[in-house]
Amino acid sequence: MRRIIPLLMLAALPVWAQQGDLQPLPAVPPPPPGMEAFDAALEPQVNIVKTEKETREEFRIKGKLYMVKVTPSIGKTYYLVDRQGDGNFIESDTFGPNVKPPMWILHSW
Repeated sequence: MRRIIPLLMLAALPVWAQQGDLQPLPAVPPPPPGMEAFDAALEPQVNIVKTEKETREEFRIKGKLYMVKVTPSIGKTYYLVDRQGDGNFIESDTFGPNVKPPMWILHSW
């Protein structure tokens, strides 16, 4: 019991350190004109189609289909991805080995 009381007091120290006259944060300014339409255009649209055999989630940006997630009623979920943007979909179980991380040259001698 003697060890718990100092630990509790130590844990409560940040609360005691706060000042009593807290002020509310200022209001967030509105986004610049034109940004609302820009954000809505880049937000993906997802259509979910359910059948007895599978559930398909179709992902689109600006109306263009770029990925389909297929969840069969029996089996493993897989993805169909349009990597080149030409309408040819490639099956991908996961994004692990096919994901290419961005690589930039930061400094060269």
